[in-house]
Amino acid sequence: MTMCLSQLEEQAKHVGDALGVKSGGWVIEVPLRIRNGCNLREHWAVRAKRVKRERDTVMWALFARERPGKSVSLKRPTLPVVVTITRLAPRKLDDDNAIAGCKSVRDAIAECLGVDDADPRVTWRYAQEKSKTYAVRIEIVEANPCT
Repeated sequence: MTMCLSQLEEQAKHVGDALGVKSGGWVIEVPLRIRNGCNLREHWAVRAKRVKRERDTVMWALFARERPGKSVSLKRPTLPVVVTITRLAPRKLDDDNAIAGCKSVRDAIAECLGVDDADPRVTWRYAQEKSKTYAVRIEIVEANPCT
């Protein structure tokens, strides 16, 4: 699904109002179907196109959250952070398949944070919830360095 920037801004505002934004962090839902590429048996070019589309969708959604002068503009979280990626779908995947399917989302988030996805200042968590529609909820919260 391709969305223009204004649609993402409106969706981000709606989701931010519904879910609430935690102090020092972001919560956003991106309309995206997460599938495990290891099980799809797709041609390498088709896979590359799918992964690029997934990364671009997440990056645009995060970009819409931090644009100055917009009603949904928020301060970029300060590292260290805890990132929770929640796959929303009618059926759950195995844990390992859900994590593998979220790789492009993880890469896009890391790029938006300006770090490598293996950076120790970013803690990655994964979850799944049943939903009638496919989406990904991304929660980025500043980590408490005392814990």
